[in-house]
Amino acid sequence: MKRYGNQPIPMDNRTLEAQTIPAVKISGAFLQWPFFYLSLIVMDFLMVGLAFRAAYFLRFEANIPIFKLEVVPSANYYMSLVYVLIPGWLILYAAMGLYSRKNLLGGTKEYSQIFNATTAGMLLIIIAGFLGNDFVIARGWLVLSWMTVFSLTSAGRFVMRRVFYWLRQQGYFLVPALVIGTNEEGRLLAEQLKEWKYSGMVIVGFIDHLANQKEQAKVLGFSVLGRLENLEAVIQQYGVKELIIAASAVSRENLIQIFNQYGVASEINLRMSSGLYEIITTGLDIREIANVPLVNVNKVRLTGLDQWLKFVLDYGLTIPGIVLASPIFLLLALAVKLDSPGPIIHRRRVMGLNARTFDAFKFRTMHINGDEILEQYPEKKEELRRTHKLKDDPRITRVGKLLRKLSLDELPQLVNVLRYEMSLVGPRMISPPELADYNQWGMNLLTIRPGITGLWQVSGRSDVSYEQRVRLDMYYIRNWSVWLDIQILLQTIPAVLKSRGAY
Repeated sequence: MKRYGNQPIPMDNRTLEAQTIPAVKISGAFLQWPFFYLSLIVMDFLMVGLAFRAAYFLRFEANIPIFKLEVVPSANYYMSLVYVLIPGWLILYAAMGLYSRKNLLGGTKEYSQIFNATTAGMLLIIIAGFLGNDFVIARGWLVLSWMTVFSLTSAGRFVMRRVFYWLRQQGYFLVPALVIGTNEEGRLLAEQLKEWKYSGMVIVGFIDHLANQKEQAKVLGFSVLGRLENLEAVIQQYGVKELIIAASAVSRENLIQIFNQYGVASEINLRMSSGLYEIITTGLDIREIANVPLVNVNKVRLTGLDQWLKFVLDYGLTIPGIVLASPIFLLLALAVKLDSPGPIIHRRRVMGLNARTFDAFKFRTMHINGDEILEQYPEKKEELRRTHKLKDDPRITRVGKLLRKLSLDELPQLVNVLRYEMSLVGPRMISPPELADYNQWGMNLLTIRPGITGLWQVSGRSDVSYEQRVRLDMYYIRNWSVWLDIQILLQTIPAVLKSRGAY
């Protein structure tokens, strides 16, 4: 009998003869993480020191007109000040969790914490200057220091991430992980971890209460290594360090048993999904109300710094893009008007963030009597109803074919971006009737603004099946980062030039 807390559970410690050990390269060493922390501290030390020196140069040596040199600065004074500020800055970073593993390598949250820590440090300097009569520093140097410390520290952390991710590809900083539960949620969790090559987890297999010990099943190419009764034996045999529980696949009784055994175990890191992974993509927060921990579902996918980064990317590219493309706008508008009667701009009613509907603008590419034309082709009408697309659409005008081939018909949607209805990159926009085709994923699609381009655009556009489009949209929403947006934007150019799936 194996005891979970105060509750005994029968355990079968025999190894499973039918299971196959996955071929996993795991180069684990006791000093790996301490070496990484030390490297991170050294990088921060160098970047903070360089940032203060850069701020001094810009304020006192670069002769920038906006700064008045009313007094001759004392280089020794600022040098002595920096000698105190650098170690103080590192202590502040440590106090705000920037050397805690749970806050590292986790998307843009780390950069948000750097911003908060840098701002807190500058506020402390301002308070010290207010309280100390002999502590005098140039305000311009202080503002520049705030900017350069945040920028250079973030750049250093970015470089460290790239090195760290490369080391993970070489087999370092990896830990064996075991997924408990083979239902839809468990499979999706494993698939997500498998596809994200920087997660640091190597899935060795599944545990499931329905597993057959004589003939182990395969899920996503992994073996189901045993039942819950075999959990301890599997952990020992595979050196598992991460237990990932699909909450919807485990009964409350078994969940309590697992937590009693491994919840406080120092050698095992226990993680549990929300039980809503296959439905919710927006993220969850746990908040205590009346000392009761309750799960709060985010109404939108992007919040905080993520939201601002996407805003800056959208407007930073859209505003100059509209100015530069304005001559092309005029030429295309003239071509549409001369080619066939009807309005230049077509308005399509689509769904946006939080189910708000709006008119998406496009250059008109169809004849104004398109419905009448389609009635003459019943087989194409059925195809449109079934797939929401037509490869040889008889409603399209001559100019419309060229516009669609080069995706120029979507240029007016830059105005939708300026109106904060769309984004440059995002999931595919859909009309209200199409929402039903997304089934349980529909609510997730509306947690982020639709995009002019997206994963569906660079993956084949109309050649991608509707089911694949749904999966691509959900992958984008769940895995969003500003770097993914930049990657998609760069891939959009060759995708448009190739015209694959453009019809």
